[in-house]
Formats: sequence, structure tokens, C-alpha cells
Amino acid sequence: MQNKLKRDLKARHLSMIAIGGSIGTGLFVASGATIAQAGPAGALLSYAIIGLMVYFLMTSLGELAAYLPVSGTFATYGAKYVDESFGFAIGWNYWYNWAITVAVDLVAAQLVISYWFDLGSYSWLWSLLFLMIIFFLNAISVKGFGEAEFWFSLIKVVTIVIFIAVGLLMIISILKGNMGAAIVWRNWIIDDAPFVGGFSSMIGVAMIVGFSFQGTELIGIAAGESKDPEKNIPKSMRQVFWRILLFYILSILVISFIIPYTDPRLLRNGETDISVSPFTLVFQNAGLLSAAALMNAVILTSVLSAGNSGLYASTRMLYALAKEGKAPKIFSRLSKGGVPRVALIATTIVAMLCFLTSMFKDQQVYLWLLNLSGMTGFIAWLGIAISHYRFRKGYIRQGYNIYDLPYRSTLFPFGPIFAFVLCLFITLGQNYEAFLQDKIDWYGVLATYIGLPLFFLIMFTYKYVKKTKWVSYEKMDFSRIKEN
Repeated sequence: MQNKLKRDLKARHLSMIAIGGSIGTGLFVASGATIAQAGPAGALLSYAIIGLMVYFLMTSLGELAAYLPVSGTFATYGAKYVDESFGFAIGWNYWYNWAITVAVDLVAAQLVISYWFDLGSYSWLWSLLFLMIIFFLNAISVKGFGEAEFWFSLIKVVTIVIFIAVGLLMIISILKGNMGAAIVWRNWIIDDAPFVGGFSSMIGVAMIVGFSFQGTELIGIAAGESKDPEKNIPKSMRQVFWRILLFYILSILVISFIIPYTDPRLLRNGETDISVSPFTLVFQNAGLLSAAALMNAVILTSVLSAGNSGLYASTRMLYALAKEGKAPKIFSRLSKGGVPRVALIATTIVAMLCFLTSMFKDQQVYLWLLNLSGMTGFIAWLGIAISHYRFRKGYIRQGYNIYDLPYRSTLFPFGPIFAFVLCLFITLGQNYEAFLQDKIDWYGVLATYIGLPLFFLIMFTYKYVKKTKWVSYEKMDFSRIKEN
């Protein structure tokens, strides 16, 4: 046994870990639904606004992670710069979020692979196989995980680039014909386009977009095992954000020009019918008849990539909690290769919840697990904004020079304040429609918002037991400890 994580993740690993965590079915499937619900301009505006929020969140995380590169990230920053109970609650909620999300991804893998092989009541065998694969990728070494995630994510990136190239060629081909420009813009001016459904549709789409961007913060979790974190983390933060935003914006543009928002296939469920993914539809319009099988394989890769990253993130968070005395000490044990395998095993057991699909219908369990984990990702984002705001204020209050920071986020304090307000708006508005009905849908409210009361229950219970206090700016600890 050893007592240190190994810093074997390079800049290319960090970039692809963040891309792998955030680009998945949200782009390949849900992007079509955003256009159908809000229209082409509404979808683009939503991605731009939420993208700006994520940009500020990532620069905030970049400043924190470059200064203090530890695997605990949100939990550690919350404890040091807000309140120990705040960090405790964020850490456990984030571990729970990704542990459950791994189960969600494994259920999704069953649905996707049934396109080729449907084992009926034995479909859980696919989950077992995929869980074993990502378990061993995580158990070998962090370098092995990083390489696997790099290639998983590269497949997605190549697919998106090809999709955008094919789409742009189709658009150029249309423009060369008679009335080409008018035909290209037709989908933006038909019926109620370019904005559809008004402000309420924009809110609904914002929820989908927010979920689509979740996972970009994984780069902070990897900070404790990255080489030269002061240089690589800020670099990766900037690159990842612009790549992801560019992928989403260009993909939405291509889809909106080629497929009208009124196409009913955009609103159908791509989880169970990959042939209606907007990517599939565009490839088919280009004459690629095997597009459905191609996209099915890519989406399967995306799901496994998300599961792989999720298992890594939740394992490292449990390890960090144990290192700080906020989880059983056994979870801080490391293998010779520097992998917290006990924490990995514990997290894998939670992920085995996916096997409930052998007793219930796949889609029901998938949605149940998704609702359970959905809120906690936004809570982590809110924690980043709060922690960074207080970190910078305390840093200045104690007389430190901000130009000594390895990386400085842009437009402080506007950035974290804007990100916090918008993120809070999205968090509280996720299922606002449940309150507007004649009879409030309390089951829907509970399924959506259960993460919030759970977070406060954990935080205030810990605060009561440990008698923790709000950390004042004057008492903040700015010693630059690293993983040890």
C-alpha cells in the first residue's frame, strides 16, 4: 500500500475527461427536443446563455483547482472557504450523484444495445458486462483510466466533427441551387419559428441544456492526479469549454437548418429508438443508410464513457471524504498503483442498483434513477460559485495579491454571482409546471427536488453534531496543500 495518488493525468487526459463527462445523449439525442420545444433561435439562445454560465463556473473552478489541486475539489473548497458542514454535504451529495449516474448509464446501455441484441428479462447481463469493464479500467491505474477515457471521448469528438462537416456540406449544396438561401432559412421562419412556445419553452429547454453541460466539472476531480496542475488545469478548462460550446452550437445550427422544428421525430424518445436521434436523421438525409447503426454504436460509447468518468469521480470523492475524516477511513486506502480500490468497490456496489432492471421495466427504473441523481449536479455547481466567491474575497481580505494566483478567473465578482443566480434559477425551476396544475403533482415535485432537502438534511445534521461554524474571511486557510 502507498499513501499518495499518482499524478499521471496529462493535459490531453484532463480535456477528454471533461468532454467525456459532458458530451453524451444530451447532445446526440436531447438536442433535437430542444429545437422542437423552443425553435431554432430559442434553442441556440438557451445554449448560449447556459454556456456562458458554465464558462464562469469553469473559470471559477479553474482558479480554485489550480491553487489547490486536490481530488476533494468541491467538498474541500466548501469546507475551507464556506463551512465544514457545507463541504461535507456537497461531497456526499456529489458521490451519491455520480454513483447513481453510473447505474443510470448502465441501464441506458441496456436500452441502446437492445437495438442489436435483445435478451429480454436477461438484459441485466449487459449491465454486468459493462460494469465489469469500467470497474477494471478504473482499478488498474489512473493512467489506464485516463487513456480509456481519452479514446472513448475521441470517438465522440470525431463523430461530432464528421456530423458538422456533413451538415455544412449539405447546407452549401442547398445554397448552390436556385433559391438556395431562402430554402436554408425556411426552417427558421416557418410557423412560429424562430422562437417557439415563448418564455416558458425557453425555461424548459434551459433545464435540458443545463443537464447536457453537467460533467464539465469532472476536470476538477481529476486535479489531484494531474501533472503540473498549475499549468494544465487552466489550459484544459479553457479548451474544454470552447470545444463543448462549439460542438453544441454548430450541431444545433446544422440540425435546425436541415430538419424543421415541426418534425415530430425530434420529440420522440431517442433512448429507445436511436433511429430518431437528430444526428441519425441528418446522416440519413445525406444518404448514409447505415446511420442508425453508426449512431447507436457512438451513443453506446458515450454511455460507457459517462459511466467510466462517473465511477472515477465518485470513487475519488469518497476517497477525499475519507482522507478528511468525513467518511470511514478504510475508503482512503490506496493500492500500489495509487488507486483507492476500497472506495471503488463501494461505489461499484451502489452502481449495481442497475440490476433492478431485471425485476422492473427498463424505462421506469431509468427515469427513477435519473430523477434521484438529477438535482445534485446543480448543487455542486452552486457550491463552486459560492466557494470561489468567498475564496477570492478572503484571499484579498488577508492581504494576498491576486496576481500571485496560478490562474485568475475572468470578470470577478460578476462571474460567480451571475453563475450562481442563473444556476439557482434553473435548479428551482426544473419542474415548475408541477406547481401550475389545478392539483399540484406532489409525486413529480418529490422526484425532482428530493436532492435539495437531502442536501440540507445532511448539512445541518453534520453542523449540529460537529458544531461547525461559518468560516470568516479572516480565518480562512490559504496554505497550498496538495495530495499526500
